[in-house]
Amino acid sequence: MGKQKNSGLQTSKNAIVKGNSEGFQNKIKFPLWVYPATMKEVNLRFAEDNCGSRSEFIEKAINFYVGYLKSEGNVNYLSPQITSSVEAVVNGVEQRINRNLFKIAVELGKISHTLAAANDVDEDTLRELHAMCVDEVRHINGVINFESAVKFQNE
Repeated sequence: MGKQKNSGLQTSKNAIVKGNSEGFQNKIKFPLWVYPATMKEVNLRFAEDNCGSRSEFIEKAINFYVGYLKSEGNVNYLSPQITSSVEAVVNGVEQRINRNLFKIAVELGKISHTLAAANDVDEDTLRELHAMCVDEVRHINGVINFESAVKFQNE
């Protein structure tokens, strides 16, 4: 099939290039062979997609598919970039949480040693206190409330 050039567009020998007097972009008319089931779907769906014609619907479908094909290469590029960005954010958050947990552990250690030095607590009381605290932390999902502890101790 020979090629002919019309207004900068390359078309096949069977294509017809149409333009209009209002300066709209030229359109190319060409033969399109589709299965009857496909055409039935086009006839059912083009109005649902707010298309004025089957041609507009088919052109939108072609543009969508071409965009999809172009984006396949981008996915192979973007996926590792997104993954590395997310990993960097997670690692930064992890480091901040670990630093804060370390600081909290140091403060808790200071409080524990201060309380142990100031109070004479026997082994049995310490075991009971540990069991009670484990149950309490499980029950409250780790959210320790000082006011609740004071209320419990004063009862």
